[in-house]
Amino acid sequence: MDTPVTFNEDVDSWKTVMFLYNSALKEVGTKLEILNDEFQHVHRYNPIEYIKSRIKSPESIVKKLKRSGYESTIDNMVTHVNDIAGIRIVCSFTSDIYRLAEMIGKQNDLTVVSVKDYIKNPKDSGYKSYHMLVTVPIFLSDRVVDTKVEIQIRTIAMDFWASLEHKIYYKFEGNAPEYISRDLRECAGIVSMLDAKMLSLNEAILQAKEAQEETQ
Repeated sequence: MDTPVTFNEDVDSWKTVMFLYNSALKEVGTKLEILNDEFQHVHRYNPIEYIKSRIKSPESIVKKLKRSGYESTIDNMVTHVNDIAGIRIVCSFTSDIYRLAEMIGKQNDLTVVSVKDYIKNPKDSGYKSYHMLVTVPIFLSDRVVDTKVEIQIRTIAMDFWASLEHKIYYKFEGNAPEYISRDLRECAGIVSMLDAKMLSLNEAILQAKEAQEETQ
């Protein structure tokens, strides 16, 4: 049975908060596009394959608050739910992930609140991704509001695995049979080997290209 979507504040308050999160997504999205364009201009290379953004649904917010033992209030939502506004950056290679994370961290008007490196420390399920929780100032007519955005950075292979895992566990409501969980963990290992092989291949291609240019 679905959790009823109820918040203990008025509709205008809810709309204002959602406006802030949508504005934060636009701000961070624009910064990422500029960084990608600059990287292309300087290095002739695009580290970002594509970007996805989303606002968490009211149903998902309520469920997350309930799981954490909080009442469904706007104050609790803003305080305790960090991934209401989310941006996913998908790269070709693992080296791009850390390069982008460093570039994002150097943005003067972004504040990095926390970092979770699930690439060096994968979850038990095999999940890998690099998570950054940042705040961005939203300038309104009468005040400035620092608003949270969760940034996830992962490779194409990691994103494929994570999407499949999400679909499987959604179907089983988080209680997938052990053999499916085991096979998913095995696939996560294959994804890691693929990412390592593709990174090694890319580095070999770059070295071969440099050697070729030197002989011309």
